[in-house]
Amino acid sequence: MIHLRSSEEIDAIARGGAIIGELLEAVRPEVRPGVSTLELDRFCEDFICSHDGATPAFKGLYGFPGSVCVSLNEEVVHGIPSKRRRLKDGDIVSIDVGVRLDGWCSDSAWTYPVGEVSGEAEKLLEVTEKALWNALDAAVPGNHVGDIGAAVMALVGGRPYGIIRDLVGHGVGREVHEEPQVPNVGRVGHGPLLRPGMVVAIEPMLSAGTADIRTLEDGWTVITADRALSAHFEHTVAVTDAGPRVLTSTARPVDAWTGPGGPGNA
Repeated sequence: MIHLRSSEEIDAIARGGAIIGELLEAVRPEVRPGVSTLELDRFCEDFICSHDGATPAFKGLYGFPGSVCVSLNEEVVHGIPSKRRRLKDGDIVSIDVGVRLDGWCSDSAWTYPVGEVSGEAEKLLEVTEKALWNALDAAVPGNHVGDIGAAVMALVGGRPYGIIRDLVGHGVGREVHEEPQVPNVGRVGHGPLLRPGMVVAIEPMLSAGTADIRTLEDGWTVITADRALSAHFEHTVAVTDAGPRVLTSTARPVDAWTGPGGPGNA
């Protein structure tokens, strides 16, 4: 079932989303060579729990052991935090965060460079972030879920990147994962109709190589099948009559995006 949330309920989701937005900025200086992925996890958990009533929505979700997912380089999503895995100069790392506050969930992810990264990695991050903003621009009443995936495809088209098709965005509300599924590929005018009150997580994932993925033996970590670099950017957004309302705001948007709420439209 697809839920339509009231403005008060959207505000409640946004309160948890604001914690994520603050966290994704606060963690940026912690993303440096020598830091373990477990240290990043603990930083994020402490930050979330420092806000009254807030808890990490991912901890224990479906049995996941961490408070956040920390995915390095070829890891697309669901990287398990570990004291043995330490960031190195030139890595890229995705931090996927969920917050539960007052019975409502919010979800966002950002991919960061570690020290000095290659031109290939830098461009992958730039294009994936632009794909997110382009997709957010399509989250307006009267469009369809397929328009969101089509917007990702339109931004990526002609570039040498694989769009991860086997992982999707989703509705967000009382639970982290709700209906509808929001694929990163789609056709304009296809899929469920976007209506005011819908709240969805839009999360483009791109690979510098193949779009094919596989899951490691830990049962969680998803990597690119050819071990090419992968980037992941995500926001929770509400569909409103006034346009997309990003509920997990974070800084450093891509200058090229000028849709509702984007650069030049604050």
